[in-house]
Amino acid sequence: MNKVYPDAASALAGIVKDGQLLAVGGFGLCGIPEALIDALQATGVKNLTVISNNAGVDGFGLGKLLNTRQIKKMISSYVGENKEFERQYLAGELELEFTPQGTLAEKLRAGGAGIPAFYTKTGVGTIVAEGKETREFNGEVYVMERALLPEVALVKAYKADKSGNLVFRRTARNFNPAAAMAGKITVVEVEQIVETGDIDPDSVHLPGIYVHRIVHNPNPEKRIEKRTITEKPTAQAGA
Repeated sequence: MNKVYPDAASALAGIVKDGQLLAVGGFGLCGIPEALIDALQATGVKNLTVISNNAGVDGFGLGKLLNTRQIKKMISSYVGENKEFERQYLAGELELEFTPQGTLAEKLRAGGAGIPAFYTKTGVGTIVAEGKETREFNGEVYVMERALLPEVALVKAYKADKSGNLVFRRTARNFNPAAAMAGKITVVEVEQIVETGDIDPDSVHLPGIYVHRIVHNPNPEKRIEKRTITEKPTAQAGA
């Protein structure tokens, strides 16, 4: 089975459609599948529910899909630096399911592991727990969270072999393995593709059984979010 596709557009052909639940890997701008997001935007699909820690920044990453109003709902833990995300949410134009960051990761991991739900203390007594089942264990109250099972997962990795075994780079691993495991169909964008067997089995971070389609993007933009501060005036001598 050939998992390698010539470009991002062909890798998404026939698997994305209006109204889908998608998972997109990444954390901020670190480890986001840039080429796959651009290709998804170009398809014109709409009314998407997207699982992602946040939504990129204005005009980049998932921020592009917010600008074109292709996303109906975000399942996220952080609005962050994206002003359009904030604006649409506050204006009632975008649905938002706030999910604590660790809970979001576990909801994806559980989906990939075939676990339909789990209990956690995180969110008990807050709006996060509203409408959800709670249960007491050892005198402590826990809230039940359901696993996430996206129809399609878009993932970024550093290297893949032709069987889909993946290697991630440092913090770019973030939500990507969990998203890949949870997706019914997982499409991964990588900087390097090697022959099957060229990756030491001990170096594989995610086995190819979770990967269905691979796209080569050797030169991603890799934007960096930077903190800017106002410089303090230089102290005057003798002051």
